[in-house]
Amino acid sequence: MSALIRTMVTWGPRVLGLAVAAFLGLFALDAFDAGPAAAASNFGVHLLPALVVTLIAAAGWKHPLLGAIGFGLLAVGYAMAVPHRLDWILVISGPLALVAVLFALDALSRRRLG
Repeated sequence: MSALIRTMVTWGPRVLGLAVAAFLGLFALDAFDAGPAAAASNFGVHLLPALVVTLIAAAGWKHPLLGAIGFGLLAVGYAMAVPHRLDWILVISGPLALVAVLFALDALSRRRLG
């Protein structure tokens, strides 16, 4: 495996995983539509998906197979939660599935290298 591909397989899922977490965190800004009293608690609740994705990305940092399983479960779980919204599935589950595949490739390449 070339050095460039190895670097992409190693750092790609980590960077993209954090980017997906940041993207999901943007949806928390929607919490400020409610009034100022409910905004803080709503903001915290809306940040939970981003926190979960960040924690899975952190776990995958050291153990790529764990990241692959975690992101894969998130992708499938979200797709099952909104089966009638193909556009939402593509925007949310698509990147999660991509990160899962990249973490799986990283785990596979680590196993082959020993």
